[in-house]
Amino acid sequence: MPKPKTDTETEVVPTRQNDRRQRRRFSAEEKARILAEADRCTERGQLGELMHREGIYSSHLFTWRAQREREGAAGLTAKRPGPKPQRDDKDRVIEKQEQQIAKLEKELRISKALIEMQIKAHEILGIALPRIEDATEDNSSSSSDSARRRSR
Repeated sequence: MPKPKTDTETEVVPTRQNDRRQRRRFSAEEKARILAEADRCTERGQLGELMHREGIYSSHLFTWRAQREREGAAGLTAKRPGPKPQRDDKDRVIEKQEQQIAKLEKELRISKALIEMQIKAHEILGIALPRIEDATEDNSSSSSDSARRRSR
């Protein structure tokens, strides 16, 4: 037998139990506050009570403590999920230039150290170092001599 028709329409109302649970996100301040409170727990059962009240697991505390130890307070901030963005040509050029700068700075440090060593050797041996003005005059005169030779 068919069911009798009713005039009232049936409406499904979502309840709290039927709602899909959302993942809880903790800010860095909340994580720091919870960790500080967890560190203050000394008596038996206090830590479990804290975790129950905050709705967290011991794995949260373990992970947050490791992040705090590894990176300090900045480690508690949320990171963007997913793969890291790919580098483009501009980033590669910048990286190459930074490597070149580092190489040149290393060469400069070595050159300065060698110059200092030469100066000390001259001082120890008592040999007078040529003056910068003398060196420039010698270079200019030698260049003018070579120019005269070429013109002949």
